[in-house]
Amino acid sequence: QVQLVESGGGLVQAGDSLRLSCAASGRTFGSYAMAWFRQAPGKERENVAYISRSGGSTYYADSVTGRFTISRDNAKNTVSLLMNSLKPEDTAVYYCAATRGSYTGDPHQYSYWGQGTQVTVSS
Repeated sequence: QVQLVESGGGLVQAGDSLRLSCAASGRTFGSYAMAWFRQAPGKERENVAYISRSGGSTYYADSVTGRFTISRDNAKNTVSLLMNSLKPEDTAVYYCAATRGSYTGDPHQYSYWGQGTQVTVSS
């Protein structure tokens, strides 16, 4: 079992940066692959990035590759998403999620979700 709480969202201008953090409670955080998803109004939830249990492997959606960086610190039970060069299209509620399975971008494989944090990027 793991509980996740996101933080770090806010209102920024295009081109700005934000760092999202997800704090996890539980004794086996290192047993979970982690991911960031986002959902904009009227759109389906989409994967942004995911990271393996050890942090050794990462994946990024084409729309964020080169701009976003996912990382984790298993000693601190945290996963982060550094977002650079933000665009209005990045506006969404961002969620972190955990799975005991192999890291994946399929939201149905994730059993644990945070409450979400709003990111709004103005033009």
